[in-house]
Amino acid sequence: MATKQTINVKGTEITIYQGGQADFISLTDIARYKDAAHTDDIIKNWLRNRNTIELLGFWEQMHNPDFKPVEFDGFRKQAGLNSFTMTPKKWIESTNALGIISKSGRYGGTYAHRDIAFEFASWISIEFKLYIIKEFQRLKEDESDRLKLTWNLQRTLAKVNYRIHTDAIKENLIPPTLSKEKLNFVYADEADMLNMALFGITAKQWRDKNLKADRNIRDEASIEQLVVLSNMESINAVLIHQGLQQHEWLKQLNSIAITQMKSLLGNKQLKKLK
Repeated sequence: MATKQTINVKGTEITIYQGGQADFISLTDIARYKDAAHTDDIIKNWLRNRNTIELLGFWEQMHNPDFKPVEFDGFRKQAGLNSFTMTPKKWIESTNALGIISKSGRYGGTYAHRDIAFEFASWISIEFKLYIIKEFQRLKEDESDRLKLTWNLQRTLAKVNYRIHTDAIKENLIPPTLSKEKLNFVYADEADMLNMALFGITAKQWRDKNLKADRNIRDEASIEQLVVLSNMESINAVLIHQGLQQHEWLKQLNSIAITQMKSLLGNKQLKKLK
């Protein structure tokens, strides 16, 4: 599990972890709303129900290729009997389940994929479930707004020093009376030189490897890469004015990109530049 967030639902703090592309919500925190002193017992009682076992099993069959259906069928037949008991750990270990996670330690507890957690909340209280969904949606909307802000920042950084860069090209690289098509081609060639210095690949090569992508190589760049790209555009303008051959300043730009990315990210990201 990676990113940890919390929402406050009717005075109860509920933890949400983002693991991979999915959100896992704390069943322990949800159970605390009903009885803070017996959260484990509440979860175990919920797991004893036949409807719960079927929910968990069907969810796993839809999302987990390594789920063990034979073990699931065995639990399904026993669920609801007075002698039947179930714990999160037993369910996970027996069926190889992914929808529920048992986390130990200081911030431990039982977590479940949001699909499952909402059903557990409904078993606790229909009203409480609705409030959880409302707060969860608010959290997702806030995240979406932050991503939009990051996207706008990326686009802004990509345009920094663009005027300086293109003016230098006009003054030093473009012969007179070139057609508009040839002008565009020269600009694209310079842009790809920067792409090669920073990313080690041209825009076309990137598109050929990402046929389904709606965006381009620079749209997919990190903030750090765009900062370096912006710096390289300014430096490239100076190199152009010096009258150097393209292969000469490409080598310098690549060296600059590596040095700056080392400073921003450290050696662990260096492979992306080679």
